[in-house]
This record gives sequence, structure tokens and C-alpha cells, in this order.
Amino acid sequence: MTGPAGAPVVAVVDAYSTGRHLAAELARRGAACVHVRSQQDIPAYFTRSFAPDDFTEDLGHQPDRAKLTAVLRERGVRRVVAGTESGVLLADELTDLLGLPGNDPVNAVARRDKRAMADTVRRAGLAVPAGRAFDSAAGAAHWFAGTGFDEAVVKPVDSAGTDNVSFARSAAAVRSAAAAVLASDNVYGARNRSVLVQRRVTGREYYVNTVSYRGTHRVAEIWGYVKAVGPSGAPVYDYEEPVPPGSAEWRLLRGFTAGVLDALGVRSSAGHTEIMLTGDGPVLIESGARLGGATSPQTVREYCGVSQTGLFADSILTPRSLAGFDDAAVGWHGHLKNVAFRNHHHGTVRGTGWLDAVTALPSVVHVAPGIAVGDRLTPTVDLFSSPGYAYLASADPAQVARDHAALRRMEADGLYTR
Repeated sequence: MTGPAGAPVVAVVDAYSTGRHLAAELARRGAACVHVRSQQDIPAYFTRSFAPDDFTEDLGHQPDRAKLTAVLRERGVRRVVAGTESGVLLADELTDLLGLPGNDPVNAVARRDKRAMADTVRRAGLAVPAGRAFDSAAGAAHWFAGTGFDEAVVKPVDSAGTDNVSFARSAAAVRSAAAAVLASDNVYGARNRSVLVQRRVTGREYYVNTVSYRGTHRVAEIWGYVKAVGPSGAPVYDYEEPVPPGSAEWRLLRGFTAGVLDALGVRSSAGHTEIMLTGDGPVLIESGARLGGATSPQTVREYCGVSQTGLFADSILTPRSLAGFDDAAVGWHGHLKNVAFRNHHHGTVRGTGWLDAVTALPSVVHVAPGIAVGDRLTPTVDLFSSPGYAYLASADPAQVARDHAALRRMEADGLYTR
């Protein structure tokens, strides 16, 4: 793809997952996008979503920062943004080197390392789960045994989704879960050299998708979501529902999120912040300086009034527009659910009959398949082994509930592998 002369140039680092939608949105609005890869080898789970036609150029991976910044400066790049979590640190580094609007370089590590993130947010006076990071399973188990906590969450310090996340109720279980993390790579192919163990907090879980420019934060979407316990005991996604803008719940989460973003030095980027609303108030789970994943921006915009991807594109191309955006006044209609697919059987995807069955459900308005004919499937144990997701929408919430239940029945009968 060749961009028009004089078009604003935006560099997207790792335009995978929702990052591919951002590039498409920017291109649709007349921007010229160049792509940068944060590492040489990126897992196929991410790269299969890359859409090269939305870019004027793919610069690939360039480890020499001086050479890369020189190329970006030569191209006239005016913003560098992360497409997905793996691109956060490089996008921030390049933004700083080029002197462009971006996030505070002082807090860069805290925007990726979940242990540093928790420490930074706690120092700002906001609630985070009690926890520590360890480089040995024995150390993790010993610490948990002395806490008196009923249950812990064990996870990598710098991965994404539900990768290697597990719950543990005993020191022995913490040891086993921590050992599994330390013996594996994260979803981006990097070795897990430490493991985070935190007290498990309970309540209703939410994510807040934001857009920031020069320290002004605006909420694009807030969703409450439900996870189930998978066959391995780890959490698996079930469904998400939007929170009405301007509601008391929405305002509480918005205020807490703004404090988190300020603490982490998020000034000019997208943000995806996960929060547990407990009986004592909001508690930070984690926050990423990037777009939320597993989303269809067009569907969200249609039913919720605005999408994070669209609002982020606005802030990149017309930065002053963000200050005038009233996030509490966004209108939305109908009853909407984003339902994650869950496979329960070992087997091969034999055809597209499963897709026909899902799209035939009356309230299904969008399907995002994560599988193809011929794929070998195992039971869903995390986000990355899910066969995809679908949006269900209707003026009648009972119809959405019926279709959600029907989908789960079909899945129990081997929907994806029969």
C-alpha cells in the first residue's frame, strides 16, 4: 500500500491483535502507517493477524535504535504507538528518542513488569494485591506459607492474557505453579525469569479502555467480565458486558483508573486497565499502555457509541479533540455481550459447520474465529487456546441469554471438532 503525499505518518510497533484494527482505521482516515517489529521472532498466534496492506512499509526488526530512529525521522513519523502488549516498551523508547508525545520514560519498566507496576501504584496510594516476585519456586512457596492468605494468584511478571495464570490454595500448590511458570516461556517467546505471587482478591472484575494525550485521560469503554475455572484450574474467559457510561459504577472505576495511569506515567497512549471491584473498593489487577485485545471496534462503536480504537485514532490525528470528548455522555443501546469460545474436546476442525451454527443464533452480530479447518484442538485452558469469540446483541436481554446458553450446550457436544 502506498500512502498519499503529505499524509501524517504513524509508526505502529507490533500491529497484531487489536493493533491491526488501529492501522486499518488510521489508513482509512488517510494516514500513512509504517510497521516496526519489537523482536525478530514473534509467535504465529500474533503474526497471523498482521495485515500488511494497511502499511506503506514494514521496517521489520531493527535492533540498532540509532538506525531505527533515523529511519523513522526520515519517514516523517509524528507518532509511535504500540499495537499490542509486546510493543509497549519499544514504542515508549522510540517516542522518547524522537521527542514525540508519549509516556514518561522514568516509569517505563512499571508499565510492563507487573511487580514494579504494583509497587509503583501502591506508592501512589492506590490498592493493589499483596504480593512479591520470586526467581525460585521454593522462595514463592515459603513466602506464601508465612502470609496466612487463603489463596494466591501465580503468574508471569510480563506476559498477557491468562498465560500461565493459576490459583493456588497451599504452599505446595504455589510451588508447583511457580515452577511451571519458571520452566516456560511467556506468550512472546521470552523465558520467564521470575514469577509473581499475589494474594487473590475477589469481587467483580472489569477492564477500562482509555485514551490519553499529554496527561488528559478519557474513557472509551468499561466492561465487566466473568471468568470461569478451566480444566487445569486456571481462569478462562466466559463473557464481557459493557458498563453504562456515567453510572456510579462507571465513575468509580474511571477515577481509580485515572490515578493508576498517572502513577504509571501513561501520558499519551491507549490504556487497558484491569480492576477488581471488591467490598473494600477497587483494586488494580494490572494495566497495559496499549489497546485492549479481543475486540471488534466496529461492533463496539455500533452498540456502545465509541470504540477505543476509533478514539485512539482521533487522538493521534487530531490530538486536541480528546480534551473535548465527554466520555460520560457516550450513548449506547441494546444488550451486548462479548462471549469467548470454549472448546472441551481433543480433535480436528473438520469444516466450517461450527461457524454456521454460531452465526445462526439470532443475537449473534459478529464472529471472530480463532481456528481454521485442519487445526488440531485441545480443551480451552486460557485465552490462547480459545477458538475465538462472538458478540451477541439484542434489544431483548433474554434473547442474548438464551443464545449464550445455546452456544455453551453446542460446545459441550463438541461443536468445533465433530
